[in-house]
Amino acid sequence: MGTMTIAKGINSGLRAAMERDPKVVLMGEDIGKLGGVFRVTEGLQKDFGEDRVIDTPLAEAGIVGTAIGMALRGYRPVVEIQFDGFVYPAFDHIVSQVAKMRARSLGKVKLPMVIRIPVGGGIGAVEHHSESNEAYFAHTAGLKVVCCSNAEDAYWMIQQAIETDDPVLFYEPKRRYWDKGEVAEDGAPRDLLRANVVREGTDATLIAYGPMVKTCLQAAEAAAAEGKDLEVIDLRSLSPLDVPALTESVRKTGRAVVVHEASTFLGMGAEIAATLQQECFYSLEAPVMRVGGYNLPYPPSKLEEEFLPDLDRVLDAVDRSLAF
Repeated sequence: MGTMTIAKGINSGLRAAMERDPKVVLMGEDIGKLGGVFRVTEGLQKDFGEDRVIDTPLAEAGIVGTAIGMALRGYRPVVEIQFDGFVYPAFDHIVSQVAKMRARSLGKVKLPMVIRIPVGGGIGAVEHHSESNEAYFAHTAGLKVVCCSNAEDAYWMIQQAIETDDPVLFYEPKRRYWDKGEVAEDGAPRDLLRANVVREGTDATLIAYGPMVKTCLQAAEAAAAEGKDLEVIDLRSLSPLDVPALTESVRKTGRAVVVHEASTFLGMGAEIAATLQQECFYSLEAPVMRVGGYNLPYPPSKLEEEFLPDLDRVLDAVDRSLAF
């Protein structure tokens, strides 16, 4: 058991995967000599060489397109999209080719590739550097979409994603990169596609993923001081959703609040709320509440604290739920 940051957890997970399998190749803008803008891949090119940690041109469509060809040839490429909002030039490749290849070939062709995407705001950056676009890809059949929230999951989930024969979009909460946590490198990882109850409670369920898990845990601590017992679930997998874990919790608590940075309009919370209303109708004591960003383009950095969900907005939703 050791302590490391989320960024270090991903770095160590990539290193472990590359040591096990020579077919694992990393590609991305500035990931080699620089080690990535967040230093997540620092030291990997030095240790594995320029043939396996490849600095690419600034061309996301070219990066993903090249990775498709490599996957077809038996490699397991891991590509980095430098910032979340830079993924759109590669959008057509991802939703039209990456997601469809296995179904199109009736299962004969696999695309074992991982697309790493730092996600969300909170770092004082502008639009295209602070976006939460996970719903686009979770909506696309054929893609697995996951998001880590802590160092332990960062270390194990990136390795599990690389070992998966289907394409995986791997979201990394960029403002949490430097959060530290314990990592059991010799332990047994959770199933990549299963949610995790990170705090048990009885009064209401908070459902989050990525950067908002920490915010929900802080909200649960604050609520406990007022005598409210909140359960917190880290989704981990956005597509597919671990519906049994969600319904089990909500049937116990009778209330649910879904929290994410992305706009609430057609965000992940909308699907989760609809699913819970359908599956837990007779157990719900209140409507499923959603807390998220506003349906606006990402604002200038001076305003992002007003845009992003915080502890007070989560607690306000909990109070509204408990008031029913």
